[in-house]
Amino acid sequence: VQLVESGGGLVQPGGSLRLSCAPSGLSVSDFSMAWFRQSPGKEREGVAAIRRDDLTAYTDSVKGRSTISKDNAGNSLFLHMTNLKPEDTAMYYCAASASFILTPRFYRFESSDYPYRGQGTQVTVS
Repeated sequence: VQLVESGGGLVQPGGSLRLSCAPSGLSVSDFSMAWFRQSPGKEREGVAAIRRDDLTAYTDSVKGRSTISKDNAGNSLFLHMTNLKPEDTAMYYCAASASFILTPRFYRFESSDYPYRGQGTQVTVS
């Protein structure tokens, strides 16, 4: 399994970005997928997730500003982020789980639930 992220970059506050994840060795239609982020000196945190039944979850700090989606036919995962803030600056990672993560655990973004992870794409808001 390999997950390759793209779409990061430098953006001004208030701007938008769409992150993409192109998996190989798995189908997004059969996996629970998520985006995590980590900035220097901080713990990795879950940002958004989409379960294989299309249930979605967002961390409070991005609710209303972000949309996670997937293209089953194209086997891709996306995270569209708007009204970006300096505190959104981080390395963003795509992650995948073959397990059906039960509610309410799904809303807790447990890293251990997502054993497959990409190398990340940097988002800098400044």
